[in-house]
Amino acid sequence: MNKRERASLFVKNHQSLFACPVCHGVISTVTASGVMCENGHQIDFNRHGYLHFLNTAGDAKYGREMFEARRQILSAGLFDGIIKAVNQALPSAPQVILDAGTGEGTPLLKLANLRQQEADTLIGFDIASAGITLATQLPLKAFFCVADLRNLPFAEHSVDSIVELFSPSAYSEFNRVLKPGGRLLKIIPNSDYLKEVRTLLYPADDRHATYSNDSVLSLFQKHYPHSTVQNVRYQFAVPQSLRQQMVLMTPLHWGRHVQQPTPDQLAALDSVTVDVDLLTAIVN
Repeated sequence: MNKRERASLFVKNHQSLFACPVCHGVISTVTASGVMCENGHQIDFNRHGYLHFLNTAGDAKYGREMFEARRQILSAGLFDGIIKAVNQALPSAPQVILDAGTGEGTPLLKLANLRQQEADTLIGFDIASAGITLATQLPLKAFFCVADLRNLPFAEHSVDSIVELFSPSAYSEFNRVLKPGGRLLKIIPNSDYLKEVRTLLYPADDRHATYSNDSVLSLFQKHYPHSTVQNVRYQFAVPQSLRQQMVLMTPLHWGRHVQQPTPDQLAALDSVTVDVDLLTAIVN
C-alpha cells in the first residue's frame, strides 16, 4: 500500500477517535481519498499520506531545514533520556497515545521502539506541515496529521495518554480528548537546558541568554494541582559531524541578536546539557 492507502486504512480502523475540526461532528465516511463528517465537511488525504485539519497552509515558521537537523540530532540520541523517562511514566498496557507537537516524529518513533507494544495506537500531530511530511517517512505504524492543538480533530474521551515535548499546551482541549484517568506527560526545559548553545549564540546580557520555566510550571500546576514533577538531567555528547545541526535544530538560533558561531566555536561544542522536568498529571 502507498502512504495514502495506509493512512486511509488507519483512520477507517480507528474512526471513532476522530472528530470534524469544523463542526466537531463524528467522521461518518472514510474513503481512499479522504474523510467526511456527518455534516458534510470533507478533508482529503494528501500525497504524503496525512490529513491537513487546518483551514490555512499551516505554520511555515518551522521549516524543513530545522526539522531535518532535528531528526539527525534526535536520531543520534539527544532526547533518549527524556524518552526513557516518558516511557517509564506510561502504563505498560496498550494505549492510545497522542504526541502533541510531534515535529518530524522521531521522539514518537523512539518511544514506540522502547514500548514494543504492538497494540498501541499512535497518533502524532503538529501545526508545521514540513515536520509532518517528514514524519510520514518514518518506519513507524502511526498516523500523522496537521492540526491545531486549540481545536483538536479528535473525539471526546478517546485518548489514553498525551505526550508533549517542549510544545505549547491547550489544557481544555487536552482534558476534552483524554479518557477519565488518562495521563498528560509534558516536558519543559529548565534553565540549564542547552546552556552551551545559548552561550554560543547570545551575549550574557541578551534576554535569550537565560530561561525560566516558572510561569509554564505554575500554569500546569494550577490546572493539575496533584501533578508530579520529575527532573531529567544528563550530558549529550554531540557528534563532531552534527555540531552545526545541533544549532539549527533549535529555535534559539532565530533570535534578533543571535551571533553566528565560528567554525572553531562549533568544533568546541562537544557536549550539551539536557535538563528538563517531566510533568505528569492524571485527568479525571
